[in-house]
Amino acid sequence: MTLLLLSPSILPTTIFTLIFHFLLLTHATKNPDFHPLLAFKTATDTSHKLTTWNITKDLCTWYGVSCLRNRVSRLVLENLELNGSIQSLTSLTQLRVLSLKRNHFNGPIPNLSNLTSLRLLFLSYNNFSGEFPSTLTSLTRLYRLELSHNNLSGEFPVNVNNLSRLLTLRLDENQIHGHIPNIDLSYIQDFNVSGNSLSGQIPEYLAGFPDSSFTQNPSLCGTPLQKCKNLPALASSLVPSSSGSMPGNKAHRYGGPRMGSLVLIAIILGDVLVLAIVSLLLYCYFWRNHSNKMKERKERETNSKSLDGENQKMVYVGQQGLEKGNKMVFFEGAKRFELEDLLRASAEMLGKGTLGTVYKAVLDDGSVVAVKRLKEVHIGGKKEFEQRMEVIGRLRHTNTVTLKAYYFARDEKLLVFDYMVNGSLFWLLHGNRGPGRTPLAWTTRIKIAAEAAQGVAFIHNHNNNNNNLTHGNIKSTNILVDVSGTARVVDFGLSIFTLPSTRRSNGYRAPEALDGRKQSQKSDVYAFGVLLMEILTGKCPSAADGGAEVELPKWVQSVVREEWTAEVFDLELMRYKDAEEEMVALLQIALTCTAAAPDQRPKMSHVVKKIEELRGVVVSPCHDTLGSVSESPSVSEDACGGATH
Repeated sequence: MTLLLLSPSILPTTIFTLIFHFLLLTHATKNPDFHPLLAFKTATDTSHKLTTWNITKDLCTWYGVSCLRNRVSRLVLENLELNGSIQSLTSLTQLRVLSLKRNHFNGPIPNLSNLTSLRLLFLSYNNFSGEFPSTLTSLTRLYRLELSHNNLSGEFPVNVNNLSRLLTLRLDENQIHGHIPNIDLSYIQDFNVSGNSLSGQIPEYLAGFPDSSFTQNPSLCGTPLQKCKNLPALASSLVPSSSGSMPGNKAHRYGGPRMGSLVLIAIILGDVLVLAIVSLLLYCYFWRNHSNKMKERKERETNSKSLDGENQKMVYVGQQGLEKGNKMVFFEGAKRFELEDLLRASAEMLGKGTLGTVYKAVLDDGSVVAVKRLKEVHIGGKKEFEQRMEVIGRLRHTNTVTLKAYYFARDEKLLVFDYMVNGSLFWLLHGNRGPGRTPLAWTTRIKIAAEAAQGVAFIHNHNNNNNNLTHGNIKSTNILVDVSGTARVVDFGLSIFTLPSTRRSNGYRAPEALDGRKQSQKSDVYAFGVLLMEILTGKCPSAADGGAEVELPKWVQSVVREEWTAEVFDLELMRYKDAEEEMVALLQIALTCTAAAPDQRPKMSHVVKKIEELRGVVVSPCHDTLGSVSESPSVSEDACGGATH
């Protein structure tokens, strides 16, 4: 009875305690990151800013916390007056983004080597001290590392070279001293070590950054700062000898001057020997480079010699064809010239493909055209060839390359196109990768994607004898860019001439095309989806993962399944933080296009609409009725193509 009388007074406290411990146990069971976050709040939130961090709520709903698969993947707590140590966060093993900028954290940066998934680390504008933590260099997936405006000391970390994916490294406004090591960070785009105590010469690989990246380091020199002043080695070596000649010095009394002379002679001989060796090495180096350049120049001259000089057989066949009445056939609006003018033109080889070789030809009057010499093709006869050329030649659109003329003979078949001065999408994406490369901007990439889609959609909506036309060979080398920066599709409608032996996988070919089935517009959609992935990832379609031969769609799908979509994007695109949603949306379009079943892929007109909506462009009604667009050059460009730009 006494127990019953006492129980009402202790019951509320007991129930509250039980509920509290039950909630703690529940959260800890559901998410192993619960206790580390709670410990972090207890230790650092003395100003009580984290009011939403309540045990009654799911921690994935707490302020600044994002989760993936019920684990904390993102923690962004900036400018919240937090202080103390961040040691408890080292248990968040699935963390990918950690930003604690503009707080009052202090002490050494703890060992973060357990955070193996970390991509972005922002700890700037705090009071962290101690040396640069060597454990950070084990986080090989880091893209961005910002430790600026702290009290870090010690030497510049040599092992930062391990962070091969690093785009950003900011160590400005600390107390770091010593030399900047000659490391190799191939993708680095944002680098700053200003406001430290660094000394010595700036490595050559960093010379391209502005002087603001290195200022307020009094002993630092070299491009882009002032030139380093090299003190004469001989003068410095004479200092001990001159001091030895002072009166009363023991070295002077026991033969010091004589020893100084011997040392001086040895130094001079050593300098001469070293100079001779260095000169010999430089001579060998530059001679080898000169020889290689001369060899490359000869190869370029061999590849770039005129059509006339390279192909005597071609000239002969052309002249024989003229006698039989075979002449260049021009399409409406094209500037006319004789076959002999083309054969005399200086030519430069632009590339080779499954259908032949493409040349840049400069005619006598200065006009420039692109000439495709068809080789190893299957053509039934002259009539079949002419019919196909008539179909291709009538197609005119802002986003297709115009066929100006063609020539047919038994042993020679030439196609003449407009020349595109800015090259191909392939070169813009993959050319000159590494230091010194100009990255292809996101706005340019999505513009090219939209315009290429418009070109393919226009081709698809052309009706030829009740048979819809296909491109048949969509790839980045067949997306060219003209002088105004407009993307234009080339080589469409030629795949019917491809030999069966050359119809192998090139990374773009749809599964049904590899099985021997006839290519269709749905096959084009698949190839265009691969093209979009190439634009987004910066990877070639058949070498997606460190050179391993894996099809790009399979690689992208495997990464997306792991729910870390950002991993697929080109490192050059990581600077565009505000465009991540656009990138993800374009990736979704690409995934839809590369569906295994053809009937699950959208039409190209639908792809155009989706990309233009993504860009925020008002889509012309013409995109829904592209099939009705006239083939007339005076109608097709203005009626629909121009309306979408």
